[in-house]
Amino acid sequence: MRNLLLTLIIAFSTSIFISAQTIQNPSDFLGYDIGTQFSRYHQVIDYFKAIAESVPNQVKLEQYGKTNERRPLYLAYVSSAENINNLETIRENNLKNTGLLKGDPTSTDIAIVWLSYNVHGNEASSTEAAMLTLYKLLTERKELLENTVVIIDPCINPDGRDRYVNWYNETASQPYDIDQQASEHKEPWPGGRPNHYLFDLNRDWAWATQVETQQRLKAYNKWMPHIHVDFHEQGPNEPYYFAPAAEPFHEIISGWQRDFQTEIGKNHAKYFDAEGWLFFTRERFDLFYPSYGDTYPTYMGAIGMTYEQGGHGMAGLGILNDEGEVLTLVDRLTHHTVTGISTVEIASKNAKELNTEFAKFFDNSDLKYKSYVLKGNPDKLNSLKDLLTKHEIEFENANGTKVSGYSYMDGQQGSLNVNSDALVVHTDQPKGKMVKVLFEPNAKLSDSLTYDITAWSVPYAYGLDAVASTSKVGSSKIFQPTELKILYEAYGYVSKWNSIDDAQFLADLLKNDFKVRFTEKPFKSNGSNFERGSLIITRGDNKHIDDFLDKLNTIAQKHKRFLTQINSGFSQTTPDIGSPDIKLINKQKVAVLSGKGTSSLSYGEIWHFFEKQLSYPLTTINTDHLSGTNLDKFNVLIIPNGYYGSVLNDENMKKLKDWVRSGGKVIAIDGALRSFAGKDGFSLKYKDSEKENDDDNLTPYADREREYTNKLITGAIFKTNVDNTHPMAFGYDDHYFTLKLGSSAYDILESGYNVAHLDNTKVYSGFAGKDALSELNNTLVFGEERMGNGSFIYFVDNTLFRSFWENGKLFLANAIFFVNNNAYEL
Repeated sequence: MRNLLLTLIIAFSTSIFISAQTIQNPSDFLGYDIGTQFSRYHQVIDYFKAIAESVPNQVKLEQYGKTNERRPLYLAYVSSAENINNLETIRENNLKNTGLLKGDPTSTDIAIVWLSYNVHGNEASSTEAAMLTLYKLLTERKELLENTVVIIDPCINPDGRDRYVNWYNETASQPYDIDQQASEHKEPWPGGRPNHYLFDLNRDWAWATQVETQQRLKAYNKWMPHIHVDFHEQGPNEPYYFAPAAEPFHEIISGWQRDFQTEIGKNHAKYFDAEGWLFFTRERFDLFYPSYGDTYPTYMGAIGMTYEQGGHGMAGLGILNDEGEVLTLVDRLTHHTVTGISTVEIASKNAKELNTEFAKFFDNSDLKYKSYVLKGNPDKLNSLKDLLTKHEIEFENANGTKVSGYSYMDGQQGSLNVNSDALVVHTDQPKGKMVKVLFEPNAKLSDSLTYDITAWSVPYAYGLDAVASTSKVGSSKIFQPTELKILYEAYGYVSKWNSIDDAQFLADLLKNDFKVRFTEKPFKSNGSNFERGSLIITRGDNKHIDDFLDKLNTIAQKHKRFLTQINSGFSQTTPDIGSPDIKLINKQKVAVLSGKGTSSLSYGEIWHFFEKQLSYPLTTINTDHLSGTNLDKFNVLIIPNGYYGSVLNDENMKKLKDWVRSGGKVIAIDGALRSFAGKDGFSLKYKDSEKENDDDNLTPYADREREYTNKLITGAIFKTNVDNTHPMAFGYDDHYFTLKLGSSAYDILESGYNVAHLDNTKVYSGFAGKDALSELNNTLVFGEERMGNGSFIYFVDNTLFRSFWENGKLFLANAIFFVNNNAYEL
């Protein structure tokens, strides 16, 4: 009897244990077969939470942040019970092996694989695959978890995903329509690809301008995985793409990283071949530009890879592709699930070698440049420090007085006089290879056919003088506290103007109803010299503000601005404060076009700039409503990059010109210039081509694509001449390094102000085709053309591109607040 009772107790206990360990498949949990509907983000997270509660000894769910639209961001750690119990030890041992965490390196055979899904919101199959991958790892392939920790980010971009999924669920027919012309395959502007601010998060890893990236990097740097996969989709007619990647490979990528990508690709091919699925490798998707979800991890030592499934936002639940095959969401998520698990499989089989080779990557003794030394405006140096801190890259201050090496300013060997304010970044730190990638003057390019820009060098982007030294430069960590003076009663107060931080200060003053002046000419007062653009706040202008001095002190302290007191409006050298050359700054009312015709990325850059950087009000006008908009309510209209043929028709163009003549300002960016170039009444003209193109017709078919690169500029850096006496260039030197993103070229304005132009075609960094270069000499970069009382302001190059070209942003602030500052305040 006792034996029978014991048997029953054991059976009952086992039943409870099995019940607790029951893992529900996604279809049962969701209430529909996975892939037959698009799951909303909260359903996906609910599934991950349910699994984590069901098997807490194998799945740990962690919230690492939230999006602009307040959706939570999660990581799931998936492994064996033993590994989950020792998760922190595994993490620390991995960091010790890289030198990122102090302590003796520890031999480990645990592979760390990070799978990132749905960075582009409308490439929505991968988040569905994340659920199925989690389930299959825990049920069908749990042996892989014995020596592998799998980190799953089920959706990097939930705001974009839900934008797409909600639209599709509202739009699609039931059953779905496979005709490519159906509305469910025609996503409206701006589409679900970008995040809330319409940024492409797969171009933001290095620049970390978006909250999703910033929060993800903190988690990523805590782990530093051995393998990172970024799941994507491409057009519905394309077969599946997986590693190995295409050339160009950046030169710091190790031979082992190259070879192991190939091994992973061969493992995938085994499964795809068995099913008869098409795929391709070694084409299109290279490993060069550092801000992708494959390159950034690669430059941090991982095997970084992009996997691309055919489909994209066009595919919906099912679509008939050009080959007559119906591609379904089920197909797409199945393919992603297979490559995801195949990746874990190959990692598990090679866990020991992964750890060994990963540790080797962090030996940086063979890097050519040992130190990068930078000096310049303190605000710009601080902005760079902020970027380095996000990536946990170490920096110090210079000890010496002079450094020799490659001069970024001159594009050749030279030297730089420095003091303790200069910033020094060494490459003999664990992340030294990433330092090289971000700072190197001109990245070595093995193939001119690339997927993205070919230049990004940080010293140029931040507007800093720099030298790359082949010997290690003396440096030390110096704490430099900011000591701000309290302001006392005076006639007025003057603040410098040479960084976007100064523009933020001005914006805050205007929002708080301060009246602020700026000087168009240098002057001297109280023994201090003030340059063009300096801001002047006088007590007399601001009698309407109660507690004027206290409020000014508060705003100055908030922005860490040093204000110089002046005791009289009578300057030591003219102009005096009451001079016509010292103008009152209008509290500008700014609008921007959005919608049809506009580039959603360009619009997003402007929107983000105003809300998150300048912190200044911006009104969005949809292009469909332009004809009915009362522009007289605005001082400034920004037209983003885009194609405005149908938007700026004869009626709207007349309306725009009339508004400008009455005092309005149009700021046109990049492709928007096409709407004005060569048009009646405008001085802006396309550069006439000096080259005959008859030979192009004789180029063999197989050579056409490569031959066409001669006409391209794929993100290259040039040194421009700047008229810094013009208000648009206040705060700049007589030169500026511009990032040119394309080969569009415009003649020097015959009637207007050529604020910045190219008078030579030396490429300081990046690739530019020989034919494109021949068209660039003596061309416009930034300019102003007056029309009546107002202005058209031209940005040939987009200074807000991906929000990382920090040194260009002040041009836009100048255009808004300073240029043609004669219009009355609304």
